[in-house]
Amino acid sequence: MVRRVTIELPEPLASEAEASGVLRSDVIERLIRDEIRRCRVDRLFGAADRLGALPGPSLTESEIQAEIEAVRNERRSGHAPRS
Repeated sequence: MVRRVTIELPEPLASEAEASGVLRSDVIERLIRDEIRRCRVDRLFGAADRLGALPGPSLTESEIQAEIEAVRNERRSGHAPRS
């Protein structure tokens, strides 16, 4: 399925983007995918910062690895939403 998206840009920006090839569908798709990935990383680091600020003992490296494996297994089984 493909969705058509319309954006409004100031003329100077649209002209420059068009001249540099940035308005091609494949380029815009890559830019959006990169931005989504960056947002996910930002959320991950934000969560890590909040987790690190919680009182109590820190997890050991083996506990962290076990948690990572549990999440991966849950995702593989299709029972966890992907963000």
